[in-house]
Amino acid sequence: MRLNEYRILWILVFFDLPTETKKDRKLYTKFRKDLMEDGFAMFQFSIYLRHCSSRENADVHIKRVKKALPPKGHVGILTVTDKQFGMIELFYGKDEKKLPDTPQQLELF
Repeated sequence: MRLNEYRILWILVFFDLPTETKKDRKLYTKFRKDLMEDGFAMFQFSIYLRHCSSRENADVHIKRVKKALPPKGHVGILTVTDKQFGMIELFYGKDEKKLPDTPQQLELF
């Protein structure tokens, strides 16, 4: 199947984790670190995103996020197509910002 803006996906992970105790902060840090090691980038403080070339690829990364879930807190996982993500409007204050570039990925079959 050829790649197009409806097949390419973005995974967004939203989370609100407790940080009251030293153990909570350690679990929070480990979860963030696991996301970044799996190729997620920070979009906002508690929102990370990752570009995936297909549904199958996205499923692999979603499983990794689920495996890394901490015992407490709220985590949401949202998958949108590249076409949907491309319609986002970003603002810093009242100034509109350009969308982040789609990462270039090399795939070997």
